[in-house]
Amino acid sequence: MSSPAVIRGRFITFEGGEGVGKTTNIKLCADWLGQQGYSVLTTREPGGTPIAEIIRNKLLKAHHAEPMHPITELLLMFAARAQHVESLVKPALEQGTWVLCDRFTDSTIAYQGFGRGLDLETIATLRDLAHPGLEPDITLLLDAPVMVGMSRARHRSLETLEETDRFETEEHAFFERVRDGFHALSATNPRFHRVDATQALEQVQLDVQTILSSKMSR
Repeated sequence: MSSPAVIRGRFITFEGGEGVGKTTNIKLCADWLGQQGYSVLTTREPGGTPIAEIIRNKLLKAHHAEPMHPITELLLMFAARAQHVESLVKPALEQGTWVLCDRFTDSTIAYQGFGRGLDLETIATLRDLAHPGLEPDITLLLDAPVMVGMSRARHRSLETLEETDRFETEEHAFFERVRDGFHALSATNPRFHRVDATQALEQVQLDVQTILSSKMSR
């Protein structure tokens, strides 16, 4: 007698600018889904595996005396992503695990495409190379005005004594372009669900749970 087929897990990504609460909400969401009986894995991009974390910490997030060319940054993002997808994300989904990921290719479109001004067709080509056929089932866009998010990010850095990374030192106009990019993506893609991240954390979590609850039986 053959074993019952494993139902593929759901791939849920959390997107948004700096300081919108992705990390906190992913943890709370993972706890909630676990209480519903789901197997859950939380991860992040860039990163998520030993090789991808090296790319993140040593190359992408660190400050360098030599300026990093935007194309170099883009290629490193997709190098880390290809490793992450093949080593962690796809195997987990195939085992029936729900994967909650802090950022995915939508962030690359928003940051490197809209923010840096790189060609969107080039990004689409790299997307198809790095994770062909794999797209998030649900994308939760935690959205807040740039000034609100950056204020929270600075406060977090002071509390944790973390060094400000390369991206957090960009000018205000860069983050406005990034936010415009996320808005453009959410306006044209039905897997996006915008959540007002300026609300109290409890309300943000309730909104996230309501969105996911509507998708669980599908």
